[in-house]
Amino acid sequence: MAIQRNSWPLADQNFAALSQVRERSFQFDGFVVKAQFNPERIRSSAAKTDQATIAQRPCFLCQAHRPAEQRALDFRGRYELLVNPYPIFHQHLTIVDYQHRPQLIAGRLPDLLDLARELSGFTIFYNGPQCGASAPDHFHFQAAPRNAMPVDTDAERFLQGKGEILIQSSATSVVAAPPGYLRQLLVFQSTKREELTQLVEQAISFLPQQAEHDEPMLNILANFNNNCWQIMLFPRQKQRPDQYFAEGDDQLLMSPASVEMGGLAILPRYEDFNKISRDDLADILEQVSLDKAIFEEIKQKLAP
Repeated sequence: MAIQRNSWPLADQNFAALSQVRERSFQFDGFVVKAQFNPERIRSSAAKTDQATIAQRPCFLCQAHRPAEQRALDFRGRYELLVNPYPIFHQHLTIVDYQHRPQLIAGRLPDLLDLARELSGFTIFYNGPQCGASAPDHFHFQAAPRNAMPVDTDAERFLQGKGEILIQSSATSVVAAPPGYLRQLLVFQSTKREELTQLVEQAISFLPQQAEHDEPMLNILANFNNNCWQIMLFPRQKQRPDQYFAEGDDQLLMSPASVEMGGLAILPRYEDFNKISRDDLADILEQVSLDKAIFEEIKQKLAP
């Protein structure tokens, strides 16, 4: 990270600017949601991801179109680890497929778990093509320091819950679904890579899929700690909330992706950061999250 910053003025400037980033915290029943004012993230929050726009621009994740200063580290011949030049976190990586292939999670869960184990101080996250990915044409993960998003510590607490929180539990794996979290969430924990892969793939297979999309709408986060993996799966039903498209004072330029679902709302405009309320955050997260009734049906299917 330091070597890349020293050799790339743009990245160094934007990482240094994080010291001036402002945050607000909003307390809910047993958890917190944070808002971050980060003007450099306007590129992602306001990105047009329709097929026509994607087709007209060069892919900024392909090696041929990346800045000359941007260095890469190899991961098992499949991915390149890059420093994200427009960071949310003091350590922020983009993990890019060598090949220009679409943003689809099918077949990638083992890679996600391997990355989480190798980068054990990080949470690795995946934004679906209609759920926050600003480059839906080129497969990539991202990585943030573990516990930089509230969901990391929330999930650990949920896994220790009882009653309706736990869906299933065995000697090697646990699946939980916390109630009252504003957005629907499935938390998985396991010491077995293959078993965890099967559990998460099963859950994804139960999610509704819109005909025009190639996969269900979702965000996934994963980390590895104390010899076990933890996965947080957020099923979605909407890419952006009504407030994003509103006009005048009613507009809030917030485009939820994994980070927002993880409890850190990124707002690139100061007026939005200044005026957003606890009720706004609750409404936005509930809008984009999967319908509660459908989620209850999925929980029943996952129960042993």
